[in-house]
Parts: sequence; structure tokens; C-alpha cells
Amino acid sequence: MIFRTFFTNSFGILVSRIFGFVRDLMTASVLGANIYSDMFFVAFKLPNLFRRIFAEGAFTQAFLPAFTKSRTKGVFALKVFVRFFIFIAFLTLTVVLFSPFVTKIFAYGFSDEQISQTAPLVNINFFYLILIYIVTFIASLLQYRSHFATTAFSTALLNIAMIISLLLSDTAHPEDTVYYLSFGVVAGGILQALVHIYALKKTKMMPLVVGALKYRKTHQDDPSERKKFYKNFFNSVLGGSTVQLSAFIDTWLASFLAVGSISYLYYANRIFQLPLALFAIALSVGIFPRIAKLIKRKDESEAIKLLGKGFWILAFLLSLSALGGIMLSDIIVKILFERGSFSANDTIVCAQVLSMYMAGLVPFGLSRIFSLWLFGFERQKEAAFISAAALGIGIIFSFILVYPFGVVGLALANSIGGLFLFIFTIRAFGVKVFFGIIRSKKLILLICALALEALMLIFLRKLLYVYL
Repeated sequence: MIFRTFFTNSFGILVSRIFGFVRDLMTASVLGANIYSDMFFVAFKLPNLFRRIFAEGAFTQAFLPAFTKSRTKGVFALKVFVRFFIFIAFLTLTVVLFSPFVTKIFAYGFSDEQISQTAPLVNINFFYLILIYIVTFIASLLQYRSHFATTAFSTALLNIAMIISLLLSDTAHPEDTVYYLSFGVVAGGILQALVHIYALKKTKMMPLVVGALKYRKTHQDDPSERKKFYKNFFNSVLGGSTVQLSAFIDTWLASFLAVGSISYLYYANRIFQLPLALFAIALSVGIFPRIAKLIKRKDESEAIKLLGKGFWILAFLLSLSALGGIMLSDIIVKILFERGSFSANDTIVCAQVLSMYMAGLVPFGLSRIFSLWLFGFERQKEAAFISAAALGIGIIFSFILVYPFGVVGLALANSIGGLFLFIFTIRAFGVKVFFGIIRSKKLILLICALALEALMLIFLRKLLYVYL
């Protein structure tokens, strides 16, 4: 079961990320790393920040355990959906009305002219948040039915829409190209929502929603269930937003640095996110419903065994990916982005940023899987304090390292925050239980695999430099 759901999610994410890299490759070629790319990435980051904080991260972590335990699942889900939809619609309207002010907050180092040029892009991109909330809500219902494929593959639709928008922009001025990209984001969100509605029907979950609409007055849910869910959601907003808030701080600080710094962070982070999504997110999404059900049945020993299997899968995949990403960072960036408006100097800086990001891949990925234990027991408040503490440490290091190391220091601070997140999460999970998991011959095998990979990468670097 664990391998089937993992490979389903992982393959779907891989397909989506391939299209994502094609999108990024085209974006780098057309826009490069300049003020126009910085403007679009700021506008695109805003809805993605709120999406990951309010929708994907916090919502799913709080909703799925509560939905599993609810006695009136349909009515509970309907009331939660409506209230969140109203809140997100209000948030979107507020951002649209005050977009120059909001843009200034996220890119304080931008000039007034750059703010006025970026604000309309923020207006367009932010409508993606409403669409992706609908996607996230339906995806949570599909996860309950152990259906992961639609959500895993659907992100490809966003990337395809943005690729088409770049093709349509053709030889347009970069100022016009960023508008094409922004409308492509909204089009991608519409496509994602449509395929999820179709999947809801195919998995026979639609009667649950329709029945809730019909019987919402005669079949009342337990108010205490919703109250507990909202409490857990609020705590999960902090618990699930460490990476996102750190990215916001990085963008804010990078806006004071040389032009292109925001773009370097974006391009490098996109590469960093590939193994994180492909392995850590795919696995955690796949096993979380199973862990929640085991904990509900009070079968903690089986839940720990499942976490142990997940740990070793991630330990191997993430460690090998991190070592490869660090040793081949310049080659990876050169192959992916160095063409068109993206220069050789851009490659050097972006590769340094990528190396610092990859240093935090293992702790970020492993902390994600062990946090499932806290979410399964509805210990979102504890997870929130852990994330807040790690975030605070990361922010402190961002301010310390940005002056001597610039944009590279921001990426390093992000990884330091990830290390503390892992340490705090393991402490909450249980240090003795954790050492019981890693006290295995697999640890020796992992060390040997890393040593062998390092030798292979040294040879590969020499070989690639001959042809590049």
C-alpha cells in the first residue's frame, strides 16, 4: 500500500515537475533574471504563499483527521467548505482593492514605478487562490478514498497553461509577456478545478456533497467537531507555513539586493522543490490517511512501523538527491537555464543559491514525515510552536547572513531553519522511538551509498565539463 500510493503520487508529481521545468526553462529564456521576471515572481508568489499556508498545508492537515472522525461527514465538509470559501473570497477582494499596498509589503525594496507595474499582475494572479482552494478541498475528500492520482497529475495543467501563454506571447515585450503568464496561471487553476470535480464524480463522492446540500438542515453535524477543526486549523496555519513564510522573508530581503536576486531564489528553489515534492511530499500525502486511521484505531505500533518504512525510503532518496544537487549545482543550472537572457554570470550565482538550498533538503523532507505523527494525534498546536521556533531561528540567520553573503546567505539561512525544524520535530515525536527506527543496518548501507555516489559524481563532473 505504501509503495503503491508513493509511486502514484511520485510519478504524478514527476510529470507535473517536468512540465514545470519546461515552463521555467522557457521563462528563463524569455525573461532571464531581471526586473520583469522579479515582478512576475513576486505576483505569482503571493497566491502561492496563501495557498500553501491556508489551503494545501494547514487545511489538509486539520481537515482529514476531523473528517475521518466525523459522524456526519457530508454536512461537516459542506459547512467547512462554505465558510472557508467566503473567507478566501473576501481575502482576494481585499488584495485586489489594495494591491499596491500589498505589493509594497512583499517587495519593499521595489521603487514606486516597479510597484505600480507589479500591482496589476498581483490582481490577476491572486484569483488563482480561490480556484486552488476548491482543488484542495476536493483533493482532501479524494485522499479519504485513497485516490491520489488526480491531484498528483493536475499541477501539470497549470504548467501547460503557462507554457501555452509563453508560446502565445511569442516575440512580445517582456512587460506584455508577464501579463500572458499571469492569465495563464488563472487558466491553469480553472483546469485543475474542473478535473477535480470530474474525479469527485468518478470516485462516487459526489453523492456525499449533494446529500449534504439536501439534508444540511435535517442532519446537523456536531458543532464541537467543527470547533475542534477550526482550532487545529489555526494552529496548522503556523505549523504548515514554515517554508512559505521563510520564502516570503527571503523575497522581501532579496528585493533590497541586486536586480535578479528574487529570480535566483525562485529558479534555485524550483530545483530544490523537485526532490522535496517528488519524494517527501508524495510519500507523506500518500501515507497520512493511513496513519490517521491507525491512530484513530489506537494502533500506534503499526503507525510507527509505517513511519519507519517511510523514513528509510526518504533517507535514501533525499540524501542521494542532496549530495547530487550540491556537487552538480552549477552544471544543473547551466543545463536548465543558461540560454537566451539567462547569462553565465546568472548561472554562477544561481548555482551557489541552489547549493545552499540543497543543504537543507534532508532535514526539511524528514521533518515533514515525522510531523504526520503530530497531525494524526491532532497536536497541531505543538507543531505550530515547533514551526514558529524554527522559523524564528531561520529569520534571525537571514538577517545575519544577508549582509556578508547576499542572496546566497538567504538560502543558507533557510537550510539552517530546516535543520532546527527537524530537531524540534524529532523531540516532539520521541527521541527514543526515533533512535529505535534509525538503529538499523540500513544506516551503514546509506553511508556506503553516499560514498559511492560521491565518487561517481566526481567522475561525472569531469566528463560533463568536457562537453559543456
